[in-house]
Amino acid sequence: MLTPVHNAARFEKTAGATAPSLVDEPALDKGGTVIKISTAQLWVNDQEEALAFYTEKLGFEVRADVTLPELGNFRWLTVGPAGQPDIAIVLMAIPGPPVMDAETAEQVRALMAKGFTGTVFLTTDDCNAAYNELRARGLEFVEAPEERPYGIDSSFRDPSGNNIRLMEVRELAEV
Repeated sequence: MLTPVHNAARFEKTAGATAPSLVDEPALDKGGTVIKISTAQLWVNDQEEALAFYTEKLGFEVRADVTLPELGNFRWLTVGPAGQPDIAIVLMAIPGPPVMDAETAEQVRALMAKGFTGTVFLTTDDCNAAYNELRARGLEFVEAPEERPYGIDSSFRDPSGNNIRLMEVRELAEV
């Protein structure tokens, strides 16, 4: 049975603390199994356009680019930030039938255009410098860097409309 490791109404910032998680209680006694995020997915209208954006403008690396003829030329295309080889974002083309009917595909496209199919949060040590560097590469921001209680935050969209936030996170004052 999975049970919460910590029973707290709020997260508290303490040295060496980790966020509450669900783990198998017996595994705790043996050191436990680590579960990590490896891949997340973004819908894209055009994989080539998305690939160019994420590699040329954002500076990500290609993790995988495989076309499977036996699956109707399905293309598994992933990118990720340099220095984080265990993290990837799948740039997933919106499929047609039988995977997704035309009406659903259009709904996904409409939500993407509005920036409402999810958000990727990126962090940097210097949001203003990253903002200037990315703008020099031709990236257009929706929101310039702005001071917030948690640090400096900005926002841009990829060519398909996906919302990307770029943040410089600061330590929060202890309560």
